[in-house]
Amino acid sequence: MNPWIVLAICLVVAIGVMVGLYFYGRKLQKKQVDQREQLNAAAQNMNMLIIDKKRMKLKEANLPKIVLEQTPKYLRGSKIPVVKAKIGPKIMTLICDEEIYDQIPVKTEVKAQVSGLYIIGVKNFRNAPIPEAPKKGFMAKMRSKANKMNAELADEKASSKNSKKK
Repeated sequence: MNPWIVLAICLVVAIGVMVGLYFYGRKLQKKQVDQREQLNAAAQNMNMLIIDKKRMKLKEANLPKIVLEQTPKYLRGSKIPVVKAKIGPKIMTLICDEEIYDQIPVKTEVKAQVSGLYIIGVKNFRNAPIPEAPKKGFMAKMRSKANKMNAELADEKASSKNSKKK
């Protein structure tokens, strides 16, 4: 076979895969934006005393049994940011958003936006010193850029819905 034909076939296949991944990524991005909107709609503000925070495996995090059952098996061993907090008289284990995990001060009282067992946002209530964020690695920088772009997409989507209604 002519090497140019083989090269052309490889290019067509590669372009097809890239186009497929592009549309699949857009679909997942829209799904993530919808889930974020649902979380924000169900959020409540709570005062809580942060006792401890650490990254733990999902199995070891002492979360309710139903959370473990709903999580896919391949993700049960992954580490997630977990916050142990006192809300009223109860001590609860909560899952924290990756973006705000570094902003949460330990052993201080904060106002937090909570949706179920998931902490979405934190406001430093007593002006306690915020721990300095460690230097970000390459993947963390890429995740933050992707999250920023998702937020911009959600804003554009909301503004386009508002303009269509008018």
